Parts: sequence; C-alpha cells; structure tokens
Amino acid sequence: MKLPLVIRALLCGLAIFSSLPGDAAQSALQQEVADTERAFAKSMADRDLKAFSSFLSAEAIFFSGPTPLHGKQQVTDWWARFFQQADAPFSWEPEQVEVIESGQLALSTGPVKDRQGKLIGSFTSIWRQEKPGVWRIIFDKGNEVCRCEAEQK
Repeated sequence: MKLPLVIRALLCGLAIFSSLPGDAAQSALQQEVADTERAFAKSMADRDLKAFSSFLSAEAIFFSGPTPLHGKQQVTDWWARFFQQADAPFSWEPEQVEVIESGQLALSTGPVKDRQGKLIGSFTSIWRQEKPGVWRIIFDKGNEVCRCEAEQK
C-alpha cells in the first residue's frame, strides 16, 4: 500500500526528529568531557596537584616518562615535578572530543603549548565516565611536535 505524500513526509520528519535527542545527548557528553579536560588543564595553571590528581582514575596509565606510569599514585608522584615552579611549564586544551555511543568512554586531543604559547606537542586522553557527570582519565599520552619537513630533507 502506498502512503499519501503528506503522511510519508510526516513519517520522515518524525524519523529525523527522533534522532535529535541522541545527537543532543552525544553533544552534551562531548561538551561535558571538553569542560572536564579544561578543568584538568586548569589544575596545572592553578598549580594544584591535589585537583590534578582528582581527575585520575585509580587505574590510570600515563605514557609520560621512559616507561608507562600505572595507577593514580604513580602518575601523581611523577607529575608532581611539573607543579614545583610558580608558573606552569606548559598548558593544553581540548581541540577535539569524541564520545562512544554508550557514553562511557571518550577521547580528547589537542595542542600542548609552552609558557610563551608556542606549540610544543599534542596530547591524547581517554576518559571513562565513572558515574553520571564524573569523568576520569584512564589513558594519557603526549607527543612532541613532528618536524616532518626537516626529517624529509
């Protein structure tokens, strides 16, 4: 049976609108993770190691030194060196955030800059929603800026 054009148009419209809550929910989660990443970065700017540590999952793994750091305490102990001076040695901010469909894991990535604002690297963090509205980092890895043109010569 062929439906009249008006009914088909209404059904198409309903299908489009029914997808909006999911899209809106994903956007809200992406914003939540981006805001959490910014608050995490602010802990460095504010020189607040305790706040920094509060963003780490107990199971966190950071690729920060010569070997991976395992667990919240090991990550906090190693990163304490960056909180010893009056000014933060670097800063970062999310440029891209993606959340998986279940809303339980997210990836944030973006630039890392030195005190003068010069790009020195990039970061990638994997966040896990441990309870509604509470995101903690489970994986983190920074990378130096690639000088690809110089390497090709």
